[in-house]
Amino acid sequence: MGKLKFHKVAAVFVLLATAAWIATGEFSSVGSARQEEPAMASAATTPEPESEQPALKTVHVAVPPRQEHARNIRISGAMEADKDAILAARTDGIVEELPFAEGDQVEEGDVILRVEAEGKEAAVESARQQLAHREAEAAAAERLAESGNISTIQREAARSALASARSALEQAQAELDRITVRAPFPGIINTLDVERGSAISVNGQVATLLKLDPIIAVGEVSERYLDTVEIGDEAEVRLVNNDVLKGRIRYISRQASAQTRTYRIEVAIANPDNSIPAGMTAEIDIRARMVETAALPRSVVTLNSEGELGIRAVDDADVVNFYPVDIVDDTPEALFLAGIPADTRVIVAGQDFVTEGERVNVDTIDQSTLRELAAGAEFPTAEPQR
Repeated sequence: MGKLKFHKVAAVFVLLATAAWIATGEFSSVGSARQEEPAMASAATTPEPESEQPALKTVHVAVPPRQEHARNIRISGAMEADKDAILAARTDGIVEELPFAEGDQVEEGDVILRVEAEGKEAAVESARQQLAHREAEAAAAERLAESGNISTIQREAARSALASARSALEQAQAELDRITVRAPFPGIINTLDVERGSAISVNGQVATLLKLDPIIAVGEVSERYLDTVEIGDEAEVRLVNNDVLKGRIRYISRQASAQTRTYRIEVAIANPDNSIPAGMTAEIDIRARMVETAALPRSVVTLNSEGELGIRAVDDADVVNFYPVDIVDDTPEALFLAGIPADTRVIVAGQDFVTEGERVNVDTIDQSTLRELAAGAEFPTAEPQR
C-alpha cells in the first residue's frame, strides 16, 4: 500500500513538471529557435549584392550622303510593230498581179495586189464619154436659155443629166479602183495569203503589213509608279540577245487592266533598217523623275518585327529607331533609298543584332569607308561588339 502511494506521487510529479515545461513554450528542437533568430536577423541586415548590368551593344553608324537620283522602274515587256495591218480585197476576182513577195519593203501607195478588171476599165471609159456628151448638152442649154429659145425647165433637165453622168463616172471609177489593193503606210510585207491566178472574194485576206520604224517596246507599269513616269521620259530596253536600245515613252494608258491593275506603256525606239523584229521579249528600264535619296550599302536594309522593309538608325540619345524605306535604284555604286530623314545616323553594321527602343554604344565611320561598303566591301567586324 505504501508502494502504491509512491507511484502515484511520482506520476503526479511528472505530470506537473511536463505541464510547467509546456507552459514555458520551450518545446522546439534544442537550439533551433535561438539559432534561427540570429540567422534571420543577419539575413535582414546584410544587403543583397547588386545584379550586374548587361553591357551595351556597339553598332557602327554613318550619315549617308544625299543626292537627287532618278527612280529606276524595271518591267517586263515585248517588242511590237508601230503599225500592224491586215490588207483585204475590196472586190471579187482572179488575182492578176502580185508585185511584191513576203519580206519586201513597200512605200505608202504601192500596189500590193491587183485582180482582173473584167470590163471595169471599159465601163469607166463609157461613163467618161457619156459625161462629155452631157457637158456639151448642158452648155448648149445654157446658151439657149439665156437667149430665151428654151424654157427654164429644159435647162434644169440638162443640168440634171450632167450631174447623173458625173455620178456614173465616179461610180465606175470606184469599181475600177477596187481591183487594186495598195499599201496604206510604208512597211514590210510580213505574210502573203494569196497566189497569182487564185480567186479571191470581197474582204478576203491578202497580206499582213508591218511598220517597224519605230519599233515599240510595250509593258505594264504598276499603279504604284504611275505618277512617277511621264510621256517623253527616257527608257532603256534590253532584248533577250543582250542588245541594249534607248528610246522614249510615247504613250501611257489612263485605264488600268482589270486583271493586273497595271497600265500599258509604249516606248518608241528608232529602227530605220528594220533590224529589230516584233515579238521579241524585252526588259524595260524607265528613268523616272528625280527624287532625293540616301546612298547606302545593300546590307543596311533589314526587316522589322512586322516584316516591313527599312533601315535601323540611332537618335540623339543613342536609341535604336526603325525607318521604312523605298528602294529607288540599285546600282553597283550604292543602293539609293528614299524615306530616310536628313542627317539620320544609319546603322551600317550591327543592325540585325539590335531592336527598336534599345540603347546602344555608337561608333561613327567616315564617308570613305561608307563608300567602300556601298561598293560591296565587307565590314572589318563581322558582328557588333558586346
